[in-house]
Formats: sequence, C-alpha cells, structure tokens
Amino acid sequence: MSTLNPPMRVAVLTISDRCSEGTAEDTSGPALVALVQERLHAEVVATGLVPDDRDTIVEQLRTWALYTPKPDLLLTTGGTGLGPRDITPEATLAVLERRHSSLMELARMRCYAITPLTYASRAEAGTLGQTLIVNLPGSRKGAVETCEALVDVLPHCIKTLRG
Repeated sequence: MSTLNPPMRVAVLTISDRCSEGTAEDTSGPALVALVQERLHAEVVATGLVPDDRDTIVEQLRTWALYTPKPDLLLTTGGTGLGPRDITPEATLAVLERRHSSLMELARMRCYAITPLTYASRAEAGTLGQTLIVNLPGSRKGAVETCEALVDVLPHCIKTLRG
C-alpha cells in the first residue's frame, strides 16, 4: 500500500440515535479511527456523533466536506440497514456530486466470504467536493470489516481525487 504525501485526512461520523442519546456506547467510530491510523497512516481530523436525522446528517457531511475540516475521506458508520430510522444512504445521496457505487460493490463482494449479511447493507459512496464519502455499517464488526475490504484501494482513490 502506498503512503500518501501529505497523509490522508480522515473524518469519522457515527450516526446513531441510541449513541447520540447516551443509551449506547459508540464502538464503531473509535474502531474506525484506530483502523485508518494504523492501516492508512491517516490523520484523523474530525470525529462526530449525530442522531439518525436526515437534515442533521446532510448538514454535517456538507460542513465537513466543503468547509472544515475538508477531509480526503469521510467515513460514516450506522444507518445503512433496513430499519425505519436507517436513512444514512438517502442523506448521503442528497449531498453527493458523483456516486462511486463500485466501491461498495467491491466491499460487499469481499465481505461476502465472512457473512452474506453484507448484502443487507444499503451503503453508498461518492464524492462531494474533493472528499470521498463512504457509508459503513453501524456495528463495530461490520464497520471494520467493510473498511478493511477497501483499505488497499482507498489510497489510490484519494490520490486520484486530489488530482
């Protein structure tokens, strides 16, 4: 895996009603922070936690991608399933300028060997400005496995996106 210069800048957004209310602990966000620091040698420029609310998600994605901190990669975790409050893909599609659905096809294909439930995820990926946004499942295990499935291609994606 090539190391980017300057290092990849990553933001991690956890999307969860229960975590934002304090009735559950966010384990997927911190696990993703550790993964990108270790495997991608990335600089984590922001972390956040928001409820499963479309407008709140849209606002956070736009703020980070277009204003500050402008990460190269913005990972979301949570809200990608079929539950009635799982609206992360729809909120993400509302802000994307260009979809990159083949990234999620690759992740699902690679994760299938671990669990066929990977195809229950409705996750999206694409760009807003010069930020690649990738939705990941909300469970720690699902988020980490899905992100791991993309670790080898993300540096190339970011290098290309940077121009």
